Amino acid sequence: MFLPTADTASGAPPGTPCWVDLATLDTSMACEFYGALFNWEFHSKNDPVGGDGRYIIALRDNVQVAGLYHPSAGNPTGWSLHLRVAGAVNTVQWVEHLGGSVRLGPLEIPERGVLLHVTDPSGAPVVLWQPPSGWIFGAHLPGMFCGADLNTYDGSAADEFYSKLFGYTSEQIGGDGIDYAEWRIGYERVLYRCVMDEHSEPASPHWLVYFEVDPDVGTDALAETAHKLGGGVLVEPYDTTFGRTALLTDPGGAPFAVIDHSRPVDLGVGRAEVDDPHDD
Repeated sequence: MFLPTADTASGAPPGTPCWVDLATLDTSMACEFYGALFNWEFHSKNDPVGGDGRYIIALRDNVQVAGLYHPSAGNPTGWSLHLRVAGAVNTVQWVEHLGGSVRLGPLEIPERGVLLHVTDPSGAPVVLWQPPSGWIFGAHLPGMFCGADLNTYDGSAADEFYSKLFGYTSEQIGGDGIDYAEWRIGYERVLYRCVMDEHSEPASPHWLVYFEVDPDVGTDALAETAHKLGGGVLVEPYDTTFGRTALLTDPGGAPFAVIDHSRPVDLGVGRAEVDDPHDD
């Protein structure tokens, strides 16, 4: 779904991406890296989610774009996607009825609404969030969130869970043997789901978060900058029908993707937005 620059997340339809955050063991390093890469600025607030009692809000052009925090002992690191729900407490029963499991919550946090950390039936973690009234989430401009792929080995389980939970419709758009589906709310594109190759290097089911590239910078230059800042390039920049894309990691090893939507390339009918990075 193409969100405006400063979307009021609390008013978006259930199932809409409404926030992203990074759990990292070194928040100072992460702030330095993403600040230089995306021109983010940061401010910190007290928050029980952080293992150190802090939660850091990233801003781009004075608009909230992401969160960063130090996870409590034993909790995973990396980028997390938040999907809006109208009522987190009632959602617990639906998640369990549809075959998912609750890892944490519902957890009410002052000024941040109610969070519910779950694992979907395909094995991927996701955060279901009832944001507070007026919560702002900047998206779809340079340095901001612009999409996410669910990478899993059980596409059918994922399609069934999210379509029943949020009313998504699913359309297969993959080509060249790639099982790649587009999820929509009404006529609006919301998210994508990709089935990973079981015969390649194994990876746990996960969400891959995308950030928009400034066309004046370009994906190639941004990937080079990420490398110079101590990050990594898992997949070198390449062309897709949606734009020029690259798969990167930050210095802590957290993967994320970047895409310049101003540079789409016609690769033929049925080509997926993302080539399978696990396909050798």
